[in-house]
Amino acid sequence: MRCEPANTIIKKFKGLKPLAEVTNVKAHTVMRWRMPKEKGGTGGVVPHWHIPAILEAARERGLDIRPTDFAPVMENAA
Repeated sequence: MRCEPANTIIKKFKGLKPLAEVTNVKAHTVMRWRMPKEKGGTGGVVPHWHIPAILEAARERGLDIRPTDFAPVMENAA
């Protein structure tokens, strides 16, 4: 399980630390976004209160991140 969409967003920011700085949290917190819920993570969900800051920083850096990129990825959707 890749824990999307958090994994892709972290990669676009080139790591945990740059995204942690944008969201004003520790890198460990960002790391938890790409961990399964069973292991104490968010299962790939980026907390909604961080999305505006991430979108603004992405725009400033020229990164292709859109509001729709934060939608959870449904596995085994019927």
